[in-house]
Amino acid sequence: MTLQARMNHPAVVLPETMKALWALKASVERKGVPDATLILIELRASQINGCGACVDMHAKAGKKAGETDERLFAVAAWREAPYFDGAERAALALTEALTRISDRPESVSDEIWDEAARHYDEAALAALVVAIANINVWNRLNVAVKQPVGSWKA
Repeated sequence: MTLQARMNHPAVVLPETMKALWALKASVERKGVPDATLILIELRASQINGCGACVDMHAKAGKKAGETDERLFAVAAWREAPYFDGAERAALALTEALTRISDRPESVSDEIWDEAARHYDEAALAALVVAIANINVWNRLNVAVKQPVGSWKA
C-alpha cells in the first residue's frame, strides 16, 4: 500500500512558511537545551499527535545523533523508564502538557512549569516552549495533508 499526501505540503506550497518554520527551529538551538532533549520532545509530541512522518524522522534523527534504541523506544513511556534524567523528564512533561492543552483544566500546571524551571534557565525554558510549539505546528501540517512516512529526510 502506497500512501499519498492529499496535496503538496503547505510549507512547500508556501516557501515563506518553510523558511519561517526552519528559522523558528534554528532560533532554539544552542539556547541551553541539549540537542538530545530537543529530539526527544520532537519525538514525544509527534507520537501524541499521531504524526507518522515526524515520528519516523525524529527517531531516525535520534539514531543519527547517537541516541540509544532503549531511549527512543521508551520515550512514549518515559515516566516508567529509567533512561531519562530529571531535566529530560521535566522537558517531556512540559511537552505533553503543551501538546495536550485541552486535556486538563489547567493546561500547564504550576507543578509541571516549576519543575521545568528548576532545570532550565529563562532562555532555555523559552527555547523549550518554542521548540514544542514548532513541532506541534509541523505535526498539524503533516497530519492535515496525510504526509507519508519517509517523505522527509532527517
